[in-house]
Amino acid sequence: MKPSTLPSDLVQRFIAITGQSHALTEQADIAPYLVESRGMYHPTSPLVLRPGSVEEVSAILKLATETGTAIVPQGGNTGHVGGGVPRDGSSDVVLSLSRLNRIRDVDPVGNVMVADAGVILADIQKAAEGADRLFPLSLGSEGSCEIGGNLSTNAGGTAVLAYGNMRHLCLGLEVVLPTGEIWDGLRRLKKDNTGYDLRDLFIGAEGTLGIITGAVLKLFPRPLGHEVGFVGLKTVEDALSLFDKASSLCGTALTGFELMPRIGVDFTTRHIPGVRDPLATQHAWYALIDISTSDSAETATRMIEALLNDAIESGLAENAVIAASEQQRRALWHMRESMSPAQKPEGGSIKHDVSVPVSSIPAFMHEADAAVMKAMPGARICSFGHMGDGNIHYNISQPVGADKQAFLDRWRELNAIVHGIVLKYGGSISAEHGIGQLKRDELAEIRPAIEIDLMSRIKRSFDPAGIMNPGKVIGTSQ
Repeated sequence: MKPSTLPSDLVQRFIAITGQSHALTEQADIAPYLVESRGMYHPTSPLVLRPGSVEEVSAILKLATETGTAIVPQGGNTGHVGGGVPRDGSSDVVLSLSRLNRIRDVDPVGNVMVADAGVILADIQKAAEGADRLFPLSLGSEGSCEIGGNLSTNAGGTAVLAYGNMRHLCLGLEVVLPTGEIWDGLRRLKKDNTGYDLRDLFIGAEGTLGIITGAVLKLFPRPLGHEVGFVGLKTVEDALSLFDKASSLCGTALTGFELMPRIGVDFTTRHIPGVRDPLATQHAWYALIDISTSDSAETATRMIEALLNDAIESGLAENAVIAASEQQRRALWHMRESMSPAQKPEGGSIKHDVSVPVSSIPAFMHEADAAVMKAMPGARICSFGHMGDGNIHYNISQPVGADKQAFLDRWRELNAIVHGIVLKYGGSISAEHGIGQLKRDELAEIRPAIEIDLMSRIKRSFDPAGIMNPGKVIGTSQ
């Protein structure tokens, strides 16, 4: 599909802001910015701008508001809901933050870092490590996703159980508003009760209210002890009981508790090079347990050994292994983080990024499994994720031998089934991936009218011209 065009004189006015070398107009050059991770959309754009300063972002948005030009902010473009790409057949201009990639300050005493929005998450982690600190956000895409995108989607990852999501890992923001005004909210305070918390409006807004250009991030002391265990279990109920036991025994030292099904282990060992099953026997379910301690390595070792010995002796766990080295710890986490891409070679996969109260996970999964199998006999359900915070990636692989497109054509139908059960248990249809285009219409259907109206009022107040990432989260005015 060809993009709608922009007037040539307007294109030149935008190019004048960034300079010709940082503006892309040829479709071959623009194409990498239009890749949508799940192939569900076919975005188009006549122009990609790569500003190198906050002032250039400001000038771009000021011109866009004056001329009614739609702007799509983009970080590493690793999202799963079509939130960081333009609309199909549109003239939306992509504004890439990748050149805003400076770490402005690291303060290990104050446990904060100030960084541009375009800094890659892995580089944030390395900078923290260089100051003998920890930035705990960890994602499978951390080598390419950018911190501004992490903030705009309120990313979660594998350490939410102990450290919270991005909303909890940020103290302050710098944001360029659609009018071009720059809000300097880069405050380093843990306590600040002076009026509305504007920061929280932009975190999770997916670029619909303004563009995050900088952030104050929380750092933490690096753990002295770190242990990872891999446990074989008979049922999801046993996994929940093990989580309860781990929480009681380890307290805040429990930094991760991941749930995985046998089919997910089969997929990863079959399709991901170097991944092997850590246990000699097969089990219906598995838990990956991560423990980090601040006082000593010995404390972490004692904790995980006591936990797993008790679980085995009581019959709660069928088998278990403790990683013997950092390499083995990484290998266990690699298996978990590879579970989603390992589904791709198995054919079509219908995804659900949902959360329910932790205590409701077994009931939700049993009910959802039964409903999905009734609707699609032979479907292969691969449900895994962050059991410790209730976030389950409830993914459905196509039946063996089924037609991939015919299967994917039922995406909305199966979404409705699974999401209906999620809502029954008081859960969320988007735990950490955001709303984007994929869930925009569904959000309007399931949220109370007053919530949608309030969000719409906020959107109109910040972006009266409707230029900021239109068509995402709460609809479009263009």
